[in-house]
Amino acid sequence: MARPCRPLLSAAILLSIPLAPASADTCVAVPQTVAPASLAALSRGFNADGWINGEKSAPPPRELLQQLRKAGMSHVRLPVPAERVMLRFASTAGRDETLRALHDALKQLTSLGYSVSVDLHPGDRFNRLHKDDPDAAMREMQDAWSALAQVIRSYPADRVFAELLNEPDVEADRWQQEVEALAAFVRRLLPATTLIVGPANWQRADSLPRFRPLPDPNVVYAIHVYDPMVFTHQGHWDAQDPLHDILDLPYPINAGDPAVQALRRDLQDRGATKALGMLDTAVAAASDRPGVDGWLQPAAAWQRQFARPIIVNEFGVLKAGAPRDSRLRWLAAVTAYAREHCWGWTHWELAQGFGLVDNSTGKPDPDVMRALLGTAKPGRR
Repeated sequence: MARPCRPLLSAAILLSIPLAPASADTCVAVPQTVAPASLAALSRGFNADGWINGEKSAPPPRELLQQLRKAGMSHVRLPVPAERVMLRFASTAGRDETLRALHDALKQLTSLGYSVSVDLHPGDRFNRLHKDDPDAAMREMQDAWSALAQVIRSYPADRVFAELLNEPDVEADRWQQEVEALAAFVRRLLPATTLIVGPANWQRADSLPRFRPLPDPNVVYAIHVYDPMVFTHQGHWDAQDPLHDILDLPYPINAGDPAVQALRRDLQDRGATKALGMLDTAVAAASDRPGVDGWLQPAAAWQRQFARPIIVNEFGVLKAGAPRDSRLRWLAAVTAYAREHCWGWTHWELAQGFGLVDNSTGKPDPDVMRALLGTAKPGRR
């Protein structure tokens, strides 16, 4: 999705961006269940979605990866399609090809100084199996991790991490039992590797209070933040989704904002009743939770209770529909909150619809980089 050409930050300017430290007054003590070096490695990153995705996939340009590393990015979350490493869905040759691609990606990223989390990222086929046949799904997850561990163990345990399953699409209590068993299985394969796990229900921050910390201490807990969805997913890629009809909604959402009122009138005039209902629900919710802190507070409370490390390893705003200044404001607010609470963060994603790359130049968007790294103030409209 092309954007207007904007000035590119030079490498020297990117290097000069200060990384705002967490305040000693507001930041909880960093939990010591995970090595401080590993937590530091997870502090600032991006998702490289689509890299490990078959014959048509290709790694990002090395120059781009170097620019982001110099800018202060320390971590790449590398989604691996689960069905490509599960023999129920893939051939042996296909899985071997995927594992070779993973090895090549890890080799390149670690050589550039990144730490990497290998994310087992399921699609619809595994999610259906997971719902319908728990025992078969567990066997597939164990088989996938047996294969992935063969690659991961070739790299230093403090540089490559294992994310057990992205957005588990099953009931919360069942996932709690499954992930405890799966973590124990993976721990036998990777004795020193930091594991990354998250709750069910899209790994929302307000799902974390129902999730018990695992007995294994060397675990980071991952949440995803896309609230309010009516803002972050406006201009949705699916024309059948009501969010496709919502455009130019600012953040924060305020019922008295002329832009919000104009959008309501437009949706009414077009008879977009579902989108209008979603907008009105979001406006009402914003009266209680006007900013991202309201959405993230349940995770902060969970951390205070259990003293376990947290990472926001997915968050982002679709570029197609959101006002640019509002998108930057939301991104800055998420990373500011993360810094205040000693959480790592990993932007979704690199160069697609949510990407931090300026598609007109193929370079990091300097305004997005400022927002993420803490030199753009979250502010309000």
